[in-house]
Amino acid sequence: MARVRNSNGRRGGGGGGGGGRGGKGKGKWKMPVSVVRKQQAAMANVDQVTGAKIPKSFVFSRGKISPTLRHLQQDIRKVMLPYTALKLKEKKRNNLKDFLNVAGPLGVTHFVILSNPKSSPHLRFAKSPQGPTYTFQIKEYALASDIANSQKRPRCPPEIFKSPPLIVLSGFVGVEEPFKSLVEYFRYIVPIVDPATVKLSTCQRILLLQFDKEKEIINFRHYSIKLQPVGVTRKIRKLMQNNQVPDLRDLKDVSDYVTKAGYGSESEADDEAATVSLASDIDKLNRASKKSAVRLQEIGPRMTLHLVKVESGLCSGVVLYPEPVAKDGVEEKGKEIEEDIEGQEDEDLMESEDGSEDESEE
Repeated sequence: MARVRNSNGRRGGGGGGGGGRGGKGKGKWKMPVSVVRKQQAAMANVDQVTGAKIPKSFVFSRGKISPTLRHLQQDIRKVMLPYTALKLKEKKRNNLKDFLNVAGPLGVTHFVILSNPKSSPHLRFAKSPQGPTYTFQIKEYALASDIANSQKRPRCPPEIFKSPPLIVLSGFVGVEEPFKSLVEYFRYIVPIVDPATVKLSTCQRILLLQFDKEKEIINFRHYSIKLQPVGVTRKIRKLMQNNQVPDLRDLKDVSDYVTKAGYGSESEADDEAATVSLASDIDKLNRASKKSAVRLQEIGPRMTLHLVKVESGLCSGVVLYPEPVAKDGVEEKGKEIEEDIEGQEDEDLMESEDGSEDESEE
């Protein structure tokens, strides 16, 4: 033990931080930085209200994809915000094991993998680290920019991505496997909402998954939620939200701003089925115990998905769907899809060995 000189000039042993017997040390014991970081990382993965583990995701691509699919990948990342890596960078030499090794320390629980074997876009939803994996063929898709260009007044403020979307599952009542297990997967891909403790101001988006039993396809839609007070015209709403004095130069009286012909018609008709009574205050206009109209506006992306394969593991394992009942037909179709996706990854790995690299768009 090192010897130090006390204030009275005597030599003595190094005093503790006040924790020893009879010790009157002034210093306080501090937790090591490494322990503090581990505790902070553990708290970041747990919901402080419900105590449940927060699901996090990685959205990345495998193999060569077109620039349009790159934009689709970025749109899917925005859907999964805020518990996803929006600026995740990937290189051709990265394989699935690299993402799996990073997912554990970061608390990532879900993988969303985009690929394009034989010019047929596929989207895989996988549970990390042991699966299962659901492979979908993207029949049709539209980017978020395409949805915004088709609207007269697109609405997509950055603030709505600070909270996770609400999952709405439609048409899955009475379904059998594998769609029954697929419902459980989508139900826990975002944090669970507790109606008793949720803040209404955090409910800004809806992710709608609508299942068509006849065609066996899933319609993927993404909406923003907007609340408008019932019986208030658009001019009054703008006045309350912008906090700016309106232009009254051409008016004789302030009342003309409200009663002038044409202003009242700007307020859309209120549908009783779409009105709710709020339990708490949202903003200046939408107050508790007041009726507000709920309006959904699509912000994209939009996809039509067809389930083609289910594996028991993480992109591997026993093929659960289509059921392997015969050596031709349905089973051969599932094997063909698997060989196409894996063959594209092998080709990509061979190119990476030649030293070529490619970074995804941020």
